[in-house]
Amino acid sequence: MRIFLTLLMIVLGFVIQAVSYFYLAAPLGIPSSPAYSDPRVPFAPLIFVIGVILVFLAAVVYELMPDEQAKEA
Repeated sequence: MRIFLTLLMIVLGFVIQAVSYFYLAAPLGIPSSPAYSDPRVPFAPLIFVIGVILVFLAAVVYELMPDEQAKEA
């Protein structure tokens, strides 16, 4: 169960990062003015950071969750 939960958190974190960068923050088109430097959604960098934190928390979950095989032994 801990491997499944860890992999789920890693995949979800990377998906959040990709969506927040490519669809919410990255400007589309040829930059012709400084307005293209701003993200389309003002809080897109925060969403990206949440994705990074989720990936790092996956390691914490893996280490702190008990192993199912260790319970049986």
